[in-house]
Amino acid sequence: MGRIVAYIEVNLGGVSLAISRYMLRMASAQQLIGLVKSHAEGDSDRFFDLAMQLSAAEEQKGHIRLAEQLRQWANAGQLPKRDNSRTPSLTAIATPRGDLAQFLFASYPSERLNSVILPSSIVDELSQIVVETRMREKLEEKGLTPRRRVLLSGPPGTGKTMTAHCLAGELQFPLFSVMLHGLITKFMGETAQKLKLVFDAIKTTRGVYLFDEIDALAAARGEGNDVGEARRVLNSFLQFLDEDTGPSIVIATTNLAEILDRAVLRRFDLVLSYELPDAASIRQAIERRLIGFSHGNLSWANVTNCAVGLSTADVVAAAEDAARRAVLGDRDNITTLDLINSLERRRSLQGIGRGVNAKEFKALSAKRSRKRATV
Repeated sequence: MGRIVAYIEVNLGGVSLAISRYMLRMASAQQLIGLVKSHAEGDSDRFFDLAMQLSAAEEQKGHIRLAEQLRQWANAGQLPKRDNSRTPSLTAIATPRGDLAQFLFASYPSERLNSVILPSSIVDELSQIVVETRMREKLEEKGLTPRRRVLLSGPPGTGKTMTAHCLAGELQFPLFSVMLHGLITKFMGETAQKLKLVFDAIKTTRGVYLFDEIDALAAARGEGNDVGEARRVLNSFLQFLDEDTGPSIVIATTNLAEILDRAVLRRFDLVLSYELPDAASIRQAIERRLIGFSHGNLSWANVTNCAVGLSTADVVAAAEDAARRAVLGDRDNITTLDLINSLERRRSLQGIGRGVNAKEFKALSAKRSRKRATV
């Protein structure tokens, strides 16, 4: 980096920007490559996005003066069509464009880790990921790097996808969701090419990248339904993970950890197992959702007993159902019977599905119906 010339003159919309040697020393090589590439391609919006990312990164490091200069230079270099009077936020507004827009969706979550109900052990690990990411330079001084690849495994509705939103919100990073239906194609080699575009973005555009239901890409090789193209896609995915040295966080989720190829598991720095909520988590989810309603006389033993076997998302949905019915009935109090009836309705909906889970829910529903008379 020391051999880079003292000033790079960038002409964008007739305005000349000077990027000093000090800025080049502080910025990451990948971000600088993306910055120059966007200028070469005439993509002024992406140039602005990357400049704002550099500004946010420097501000987090405590380089307030440098961050302010970067914002001023970025605003000064915008085309007239952009509103220069707006105040830039800490989160980089990076919207996928071109081919990436077909299978990469950007959002800017505001949730925090206390927004999702999880066991304390999982919250501690996620909080540590946030600390490591924020103090990356301190780790690198000792030859260490923060953990950046996280695999979340567990039943549907237990908070895996919500966790990705919370991490992005805590770090003030954009969340990029990889849409597998647009990524996976039937044409040989095309899926691997699209994967490469995603990992190129991971290297150059800092954010949290979410691969939801990763088993579609990373099922174990050698299964009876395996085909050559599936093996090639998996091999490409493993290779891209190995080559990823960027500043982004990669989060993968799965409901079927048992079918994942073991080579995939070894590529992740942290694997967290999510479970269905226990009684304490069920009560916490209901109380949090019923803020503003009177529910002081609830029989929590009966409510939590009825909710056993449901996911956190199901419990929250049942609480909302009970609240809606109370409002329409001109009541602001929620009774034990309200919640139990809503939980039972929620459980009966699970019978619509297929497979083991649907059978379990039907069995649980039968058991609960015998106890409801005692409430």
